Amino acid sequence: MKRAIAWGVLPCFAALHLASAQPSPSVPEGTPGPPAWCEFTRSVASAESAVLLAPEIFGSAGVVNAGDASGDTPLGTQTLRLTAGLGYNVVSAYRGVTLRRRAEAECRRYKAFSALQRVFQAGPDLGAAPALAARLSVLEAALPEGARLLESLRADLREGRATVEELNGLQLRLEQLRALAHDTAREQERLAHLPPASGQPLPALLQELHAADDEVERLTGTLRRAAAWDIRLRGGYDELIDVRQDVPLFGVLTVSYNLGGGWQAKANARARSARQQASAEEVEGFPQRVERMLQDLRTTQRLEETRLREVSVLTSDLEGQLREVQALETVKVRRFRDYLVLEVARLRAEQAWLQAHLEALRALLGNTAP
Repeated sequence: MKRAIAWGVLPCFAALHLASAQPSPSVPEGTPGPPAWCEFTRSVASAESAVLLAPEIFGSAGVVNAGDASGDTPLGTQTLRLTAGLGYNVVSAYRGVTLRRRAEAECRRYKAFSALQRVFQAGPDLGAAPALAARLSVLEAALPEGARLLESLRADLREGRATVEELNGLQLRLEQLRALAHDTAREQERLAHLPPASGQPLPALLQELHAADDEVERLTGTLRRAAAWDIRLRGGYDELIDVRQDVPLFGVLTVSYNLGGGWQAKANARARSARQQASAEEVEGFPQRVERMLQDLRTTQRLEETRLREVSVLTSDLEGQLREVQALETVKVRRFRDYLVLEVARLRAEQAWLQAHLEALRALLGNTAP
């Protein structure tokens, strides 16, 4: 019987040890590494779980009372006893795996929290980078045409076909476009120093933050619940010197349960529910600030959609007028044409800004274009 138990238990030790020693998946070369906080959390979990997942080696030597009523060694004779072997705590192994899973949940929570913090750091400039690029592209394409019109008007002024007021008016409108292009380029440089956004919609990031935080609490409750159990496997060599033994091996399975674990389930459920409620009750908590920002962004989206429709109608109207006057060759019509060219360029720049900004807002809010 002892032989069967010993040879049945020892392979279990080896299998559990090999399972706990499996290496983590390797990261392909060139792939960005995890955030430092994730690396820290995973390393701490690995350090704590290392002693929980691995088997223990034990040994002892001492003198015990032994003997055999029918043998050569009388009962009660002090005999040297040598014991050595391997032990494995199944519950500790379960806790070690759970610690690593909790570290992954904490990493998920940190990533979502960091992504939302980057959004807050952008503040009112949220989604402005692509809008600025779109506006600058339109202005850079229109400025050479405006400069050509200004030179043509100067030539007409020298020949007496234009007035100084007309030249000053065109030059003023062209300078306004140049100033707008200059300010746009400066804003682009300023925004270039902001950290890049994650690219995920804000509602999805907020949901991920809540889900990861709930997972952390659920796994923490699992660790508390596992503390009520103790399942140990031990096996190895056990010999009494000078005492006849058929097989000096042993195997033992011990299971114990703390009755207090029966009251843990409801307490863990209350703790998990209370954690979610406490997060929702924080007046100035991070999730509440995200919700307020989402409301502001949705309001901005509605206002800019209205403004884009207005600008699009006005741009279409002026473009139609421009096509009509381009066929006429009188001096007064050319002056009106020059005004229309610069005004259409300004409206196209505003239209491009609104379109790009709305696309960025829709991506942040998780909406699709209407």
